[in-house]
Amino acid sequence: MSDNSIVQIKPLGFPWATIDPFLFCVYHDDAYPKANAQMGPDAPLSGRDIGQDFSRKDGWSMYHGDTVPGFPGHPHRGFETVTIVRKGLIDHSDSLGATARFGGGDVQWLTAGKGIVHSEMFPLLDQAAANPLELFQIWLNLPAKNKMASPHFTMFWNEDIPRLSVGDAEGRTTEVACIAGRLAPSTSAPLPPPDSWASDAGADLAIWTIRMAPGARWTLPAALGNGTRRVLYFFKGASVRVAGQEVKSHAAIELRAGADVELVGGDEVAEFLVLQGRPIGEPVVQHGPFVMNTRAEILEAFADYQRTQFGGWPWPDHAPAHGRDPSRFAKHVDGREERPLPALTPERTPS
Repeated sequence: MSDNSIVQIKPLGFPWATIDPFLFCVYHDDAYPKANAQMGPDAPLSGRDIGQDFSRKDGWSMYHGDTVPGFPGHPHRGFETVTIVRKGLIDHSDSLGATARFGGGDVQWLTAGKGIVHSEMFPLLDQAAANPLELFQIWLNLPAKNKMASPHFTMFWNEDIPRLSVGDAEGRTTEVACIAGRLAPSTSAPLPPPDSWASDAGADLAIWTIRMAPGARWTLPAALGNGTRRVLYFFKGASVRVAGQEVKSHAAIELRAGADVELVGGDEVAEFLVLQGRPIGEPVVQHGPFVMNTRAEILEAFADYQRTQFGGWPWPDHAPAHGRDPSRFAKHVDGREERPLPALTPERTPS
């Protein structure tokens, strides 16, 4: 018997359906084979629409890459991207001259603001074994007052992301990674970028991932703010119970954010993504990689990009990859460098 905590349930598609203040959410889960010498897949690319390959042929895609999978240089304006890399690596390069390599639990939070061009390539480094890649990319809208903020990125390294591990009465564990928002008095995410909607005290914005052992019970606590909306994405596992209702297929489950909701795992490990926040409540006009409030602002974005290329592209390649050293790093435009230690190993990569 279910209560009234569930607003609606929709099957997961590609991309996943989102609600204000989120614009877009996509889940990539690619079973890349062993690597070749160019950090691409050591496999024939025949039968793929190279440059536009979303085929998932043999369990993976090249996307817009032609040698290394991924997304070569492309522009954004008016929103933020939050990229959560659970397995594998991403090589970032941008029009401001910044670069990064991150993965294995790391998160990049990129404020596109008034405009940036960046590439997101997926280098394959292991020439002896498979190179799985698993990530979420979430687009978070910016309020009108911040759409023309200066672009920049923030790194949340895996080691710095708070995680809450809770056992139920039977000792079955639920682990929650807190990427944005406050989950409990002792579990608050790192500070978001200053121009983000997430930095507004009343936004009640949260991004969490949840992993439940088979049969585990855990109660998702009610949101803090009035007017908050919440979607629970069930993306791994055979079945779960949400607020007493059995869910037998992967789904986007909109919940009443003001209520506690009990989750009960099925016979397999169950995994979820939670996106919640108070809606920005402003007009949204999107055309491709630009998200503004009016059609005139979209036309202005295209004109600005054609005129300035949002700073140009300082790299000799439209799809830069950062070599074979697996070490993670970030080099910012102000010269600051981040190098978390130690480097990730397969044994330390989060599930």
